[in-house]
Amino acid sequence: MGYYALFYEVVDNFAELRPPFREEHLKLADQANQRGELVLAGALAEPADGALIIFRGEDPTAASSFAENDPYVRNGLVKHWEVRPWTVVVGGEARNKVTEIQGES
Repeated sequence: MGYYALFYEVVDNFAELRPPFREEHLKLADQANQRGELVLAGALAEPADGALIIFRGEDPTAASSFAENDPYVRNGLVKHWEVRPWTVVVGGEARNKVTEIQGES
């Protein structure tokens, strides 16, 4: 299983436009989290021009499907989205691999 980063680039007035869609967006995110697909999610700040959502799975399908069904995307609040594989080196399950490589227990 691998990690996949979903990047959102949002419109300039995103914070003002999102309230009608926020509940549905958060419900979609919570459902993906409950299924074990969505690991972490949140807005980027300084500047507040995007978001980063981390998925875990065999392939990027869950991340792409999330974006395609997200009300923020469907209603034009996201100008551009992209899914990229993310190679985790330290943290989470990667910690076990580092420990194995170093011969620690």
